Amino acid sequence: MDAAMVDRLSAGEGWALLQSLPPYDEAASLRLQGRLREAGFAADLVAAALTQSRLRARATDKFGEFAAGMLFTPDGLEQATRLPVAARHAHRYAAAGIREVHDLGCGVGSDAMALAGLDLTVHAVDADDVTARVAAVNLRHWPSARVTHGLAEDVRLPDGAGSSQLGLWLDPARRVSGVADISGRTKRVFSLDAISPSWQQVQAFAARVPATGAKLSPAFPHRALPPGTEAQWTSWNGEVLECAVWWGPLATTPGRTAAVATEASTQLVTEADAEEGTRRPPLGSVTEVGEWLYEPDRAVIRAGLTGALVGAVEGAELAGGVGYVSSRAAHEVAWARRYRVIEAMPLSTKHLARWLRDHGHDRVTIKKRGVTLDADQLRRQLKMTGRGRGGSEATLVLTRVGGGQVALVVAAA
Repeated sequence: MDAAMVDRLSAGEGWALLQSLPPYDEAASLRLQGRLREAGFAADLVAAALTQSRLRARATDKFGEFAAGMLFTPDGLEQATRLPVAARHAHRYAAAGIREVHDLGCGVGSDAMALAGLDLTVHAVDADDVTARVAAVNLRHWPSARVTHGLAEDVRLPDGAGSSQLGLWLDPARRVSGVADISGRTKRVFSLDAISPSWQQVQAFAARVPATGAKLSPAFPHRALPPGTEAQWTSWNGEVLECAVWWGPLATTPGRTAAVATEASTQLVTEADAEEGTRRPPLGSVTEVGEWLYEPDRAVIRAGLTGALVGAVEGAELAGGVGYVSSRAAHEVAWARRYRVIEAMPLSTKHLARWLRDHGHDRVTIKKRGVTLDADQLRRQLKMTGRGRGGSEATLVLTRVGGGQVALVVAAA
């Protein structure tokens, strides 16, 4: 989709066509395309409208009912902040007394929408002309928001008294424009130096405007966190979405934090929560594995805060960095899953296969962390084809304890 097509879709005949389409149905899309062309609509407009209909259907998961009135690009939708998470970002600025925010790298405008929804003045910028036009359509209902096409590095920011209630929000591009991966999607970059603006440039912005936030990859390295800032890893229904770094008045809990979010609630885990648990050594051998195994939310693991779970269940991590925690007692932890340990043994294909056979299992679900085994190859070695012959399924946790690889047979509790 080019800039001209965005303009056609966002007004007049194009917008009327788009709003008249039925709920997207992949099986019926070809027939619908034919009927619309027979009705006199241009072929390129029909194709673009149906693409938008498909993207809107996908976007409902992130944007709810707002998706029906928005435009998208495929990459923009994939990278867009989920609206409830964007709302959490926006509330940081409002709580800090910020009234004006420059959204540098606004994408399709999800964070800008959340900021404008709190009556903040929003100046949104994106380096891609098509994306900027899409964002302008999505922000058209908020008079306090405007969108321009340009580079974050070229934005002129107010100085002195004019910056006292000013905030910055940066979402550096983590894809290489014009370079596609094997699936046809724009290729991702992972180095902090390769994002645009670069990590060095992001920190320069923060040095100029204290109330700065930046959305980064969940792979953000702990060692890169500047002193006095907060890095918050956020998950949504168990999927880690981002690591947001906050400076100045936006850093409400300096250090590493994890926000475990669902539709119903958000649980916050901090370094203070993990302090007690970090003093407890991991297990020394598989014989020390207790009756209960706990797996923290992935945001907690990414943030390096598994110690909070160790303290919460009065247990010990199986091995440093694996994320699994063993305990002899059952505890309810909102941001962790609990399993009952049925059997714990050193990882030996021969012994594990015999144990599974003796206990009537002919299928396995494999969870692994801290080991490099290939799960499909292990199934073949165990002769667990997944087809089932009247037996039952076992859940295996393959990980490390005391420097050795172990297999735990567990059941959800």
